[in-house]
Amino acid sequence: MRQWIEGARLGDQIAWERIVRHFGGMAFSVAYGKLGDWGQAEDAVQEAFAEAFANLAKLKEAEAFPGWFKIIVKRQCDRLLRRKKHSTMPMDEAIAMDAEKFAVESILERKEWQERLHQSVEGLSSNLKLVVQLFYFHGYSIREISSYLSVSPSVLKKRLFDARSKLRTSLLVTDFVSMFNDLYEGGVTMLHIVNGDIVGDKLRKGNIRGDILVWREVYPVGPVFVDMGEPHQRSTRVEYLERTMGIPADDYETNCKSQEQILQSFHKYDEVVLWFEHDLFDQLMLSYLLHWFSKRTLGHTKLNLLCIGDYPGIDLFRGLGQLTTKQLETLSGTLKKIERKELETGSNIWEVYASPDIERHVAILHEDTSALPFAHAALELHLSRLPSVMNGLGIVEQTILELIRHGVDTPRELFKEIGRRLSVLGMGDLEFWYRLRSMSEQPNALLEIRGPHTFPDYRKKATPSFENCVVALTKVGMDVAAGVKDWVKVKGMNEWYGGLRLHGDLTWRWDPERRQLVYME
Repeated sequence: MRQWIEGARLGDQIAWERIVRHFGGMAFSVAYGKLGDWGQAEDAVQEAFAEAFANLAKLKEAEAFPGWFKIIVKRQCDRLLRRKKHSTMPMDEAIAMDAEKFAVESILERKEWQERLHQSVEGLSSNLKLVVQLFYFHGYSIREISSYLSVSPSVLKKRLFDARSKLRTSLLVTDFVSMFNDLYEGGVTMLHIVNGDIVGDKLRKGNIRGDILVWREVYPVGPVFVDMGEPHQRSTRVEYLERTMGIPADDYETNCKSQEQILQSFHKYDEVVLWFEHDLFDQLMLSYLLHWFSKRTLGHTKLNLLCIGDYPGIDLFRGLGQLTTKQLETLSGTLKKIERKELETGSNIWEVYASPDIERHVAILHEDTSALPFAHAALELHLSRLPSVMNGLGIVEQTILELIRHGVDTPRELFKEIGRRLSVLGMGDLEFWYRLRSMSEQPNALLEIRGPHTFPDYRKKATPSFENCVVALTKVGMDVAAGVKDWVKVKGMNEWYGGLRLHGDLTWRWDPERRQLVYME
């Protein structure tokens, strides 16, 4: 900070821009707290920066800038209140900001976000509210806030603790990684549970503090049971995954025991943060973990959920692993405190998904799962994988046939397009190759792969070899795609979807138009 102040005194424009960017959030929080109006707060901040710049030579010590500037901001607010100035549209942003930020749409989006942030803590006292805004909304460290407000770090930590206790459910946060790191440095021990190695590695590269547990499972694939640790039931799953996706039994067992051992030690952490997304893969993983925690006494450990379904500037958001390390470092959204309602909802979803009773799967779509906002869509997608009323194909197989009919005729392009069209499944490569292989197996194959090819082998880490292959529909495939034949009746059925084992001629089918399972007499 000293370097910025000294540079600005000498007329360095870049140094002054850094001051504006760094202290703008602090100034806005103070101004909004006094004025209660977004436009007036913007005006007060701009006038405060202008006054500070004009009088920078009078500042004796650079370290005193935060407190000195706060006084100027409050004085500008008092002037606006005395003049009873009405709310105006925001003026140009602070000095030399990025041109894109001047766009009307961008300004309106930021205004809406600011208002949501401040409204979310309206019930707090002014002292608690300001600290929450600076720490969670603007990402300032406790040390910076201490300097700005002239309040000791220990008092600030107490205020943050009190504020989080008073907030009933969730908290909007503009920079998760900075927030978690500051809490960690303040003595809070943390366990971050994430959905895959890519996200785990990126969080480590982003220097997030605390322990990271990568939860490695593929619950959308194969048999699952309410108690995944029961030896007999686990052996059924182990056999399925090795047979269909090539996952070695020893590797699977070792991984399960390792991650379960870490999970069992959750009591040694003050906070556990679940990082998940909107797709079926993640929602099932989340529901399993919520079910697991619902059966434990949490004690002093707090559970939090960070769950997003989009990211600004990314049209097709597939998940946290899609983001760069830098984007993860500045990730914003809602940090939700997991309470009894979330635990009960997640536990119920898992018990239904693991149930062999298909009528429970039918009924769950009519139950209230709103405590987990992405759950209903994920459950609907789960059921859409079952054979349809039209031709006995699930959504994955149906989409593959449609793509081939429209000219997508190589395995790699099919994988790419399925990932784009059915991104909400969160399907990985091993599952896709298994589905494609199943569709090409005789007798009564739906498609054929022409040319030499090798499907991936998990143990050897081999990549699929499809360099000179094309995929085409068989006669059966063309008839099924046209609705002339029913694949279940032609091929038979023996597949697992969660706790459901589907075999024989099914009486329950997925109706895409009604978006529900229907009974076929």
